[in-house]
Amino acid sequence: MALTLDRPHVHGGARRRLWRGTAATLAATLLGAVGAVLPAGAAQAAGPPARLVFVSNAGAGSVSAIDPVTGSTVATIDVGSAPTGMAITPDGSQAWVANSAADSVSVIDTATRSVAATVGVGRTPRSVVISADGERAYVVHMDSPAGVDVIDTSSLTVTATIAAEGAPDALGLSPDGGRLYVGHFADKTVSVIDTANNAVTATVPVGNASGLAVSPDGTRVYVTDYNDDRLSVIDTATDTVTATVSVGSLPQSVTVAPDGKFVYVANRGGDSVSVVDTATDTVVATVPTGAGTSGVLADPGGTRVYATNTFVNTMSVIDTATRTVTATVPTGSRPWGLALARTRAVPPAVTAIAPNRGPATGGTAVTLTGTGFTGATAVAFGSVPAASFTVRSDTEITATSPAATGVGSTDVTVTTAAGTSATSPVARYTYTRATTKLSAAPLLFSLAPGQLSVNLNLSATLTDAVTGKPISGATVKFAVGTTGVCSATTNATGIATCTGPCPVVAVLLHLGYTAVFNGSPTLERTTATAGLIHLG
Repeated sequence: MALTLDRPHVHGGARRRLWRGTAATLAATLLGAVGAVLPAGAAQAAGPPARLVFVSNAGAGSVSAIDPVTGSTVATIDVGSAPTGMAITPDGSQAWVANSAADSVSVIDTATRSVAATVGVGRTPRSVVISADGERAYVVHMDSPAGVDVIDTSSLTVTATIAAEGAPDALGLSPDGGRLYVGHFADKTVSVIDTANNAVTATVPVGNASGLAVSPDGTRVYVTDYNDDRLSVIDTATDTVTATVSVGSLPQSVTVAPDGKFVYVANRGGDSVSVVDTATDTVVATVPTGAGTSGVLADPGGTRVYATNTFVNTMSVIDTATRTVTATVPTGSRPWGLALARTRAVPPAVTAIAPNRGPATGGTAVTLTGTGFTGATAVAFGSVPAASFTVRSDTEITATSPAATGVGSTDVTVTTAAGTSATSPVARYTYTRATTKLSAAPLLFSLAPGQLSVNLNLSATLTDAVTGKPISGATVKFAVGTTGVCSATTNATGIATCTGPCPVVAVLLHLGYTAVFNGSPTLERTTATAGLIHLG
C-alpha cells in the first residue's frame, strides 16, 4: 500500500510515506488514555514560570506558550496558517515560527506573548534558524522556487535568497554561524553553505532528510532519514557521513542534548523517541510517547526532552535520567515545532489611576491600571508604601492609599522583580485636606448666690466627615464668646475633654460655648457650638 506523509498544506513538493494505517483509531484511543498529566499540585506553583515551551499548532494556526512545570497553557497566540518550524532569538526576546500555508514568518514577542511582526517569505516555509549574534534569520521554503531566505532581524526584510532545490525542509547552523546546513528531502542530500557569501561549499548524500541538528561543539550534524528509518551522522570536518543509526519508524525531527552526549529522535511512525548515545552511535533507549511524534526538543538544563504528538494533540515531557514520560500536556491541533525560552519579566507600567485624588488621611481604595503587575511586591504613593494592595490581574491592582503628611500630588509606582514603574502624569495621585466634623453636647450648670465664675467641663468629638472615623491627636479649643476656657487633645476615639473657669457674666450672656479645631496640613478647619443650660 502506498503511503504519503501528512504534511500541513504543502504546495506541491515531494510526496512521502506516511504511517497512517490505523492512525485515526489509535489517536482516538490515546486521546482517551492520556493519563500522565502533570499533578494538580504542581499547578499551584507561585509566580511566573522561569521558562516557557512554545509549540506550533499546525492544525490551528496558533502557537501555545506552555509552562513546563505546571503543564498549563499560559497563552495561545494566533499566527499564520499551518505553523511548523520554530526558533528562539539568542536573547530569548522573540520566537520565530514558519507559517507553511501562509508563506510568512510570525515574530512573537516572548514577554507579551503576542505577534510583533509578520515577514513575507518564499512559498511553503518549513524551518527557521537564527544566527548566534541574533542578526540574521534563515527560513527554508520548499516551492516556486525552493530556497533559503536570509532575513535581517533588525529591519525584518529579506536581504538574500539562497537557491536550494530538491524539497529543502530542515535547517541547522554551526555554533559560530559560519555554516548553514540544509536538508533536502527529495534530493536526499544536505547542502553545506558558507554564510559569509551564501555559497554552497559541499553536498553530502543522506536519506530523505526531514530533520537536522548540529552538535553543540559543531563537529557533527545529525540528519533523520525519513523513509529509511535511520539517523545519518555527518562529520563537519570532512563533510561525509561517518555513521548511520537505525531508529524508529519514520523519524521526523532530531535534537541534541546540551552536553552533546545524547541525540533524541522523534519517530512519527513509531510513536516514540529514540535516545542515541553519541559516543557509540547506538540507540540506548526508546521512549514511548504519543501517536505521530513529530517534534522533539532538549531542554538547555539537560533534564528534560519535549516531544509533540501530532495525531493526539499533546506534548510529552521526558525525564532524561529515567528516560520515561513524566507528563503529557494538552496542546492545540496538530502540534509540530518546539522552542523554549526563559521568560522575560515585563517592566511594570501604570497607565491610569481611579480615583486620582483623595484625603490626606488615607484609606481611599484606588484602582491602578497598567501592565506587568503580576508578581508585584510593592505599591507606593511617593515614598510611602500603600496601606495594602491586591494584584487582581497582570493589568490591575487595587491599593489603599496611605496617610500623607501634607496635601498635593505624588507619584504612584508598582514594583515587581523586573523593576519599578516609571513616573508619569497619568500615574499621579493628589492628596487633599480631609473634611472634618466637630460634635458638642449641651452642658448643664448651676450657680450659687454671689458666685463670680464657674468651672465648665467641656467636651467635643472630632471625626472625618467622609468616613466618620475618629481623628486622634488633634487640638480642640473651647471658648464662651470671646473668653477662652480650655483646650484639649483628642484621644483614640476622637474626644477632647477639658475643664476650665469662665466668668459667670460671660456664661449668662452667651448661654453657649464653641469648640474649634483650627485644622492641620491634612485636615480642614471645623467648629461646633452647644448650649449652656442654667439649672435653678
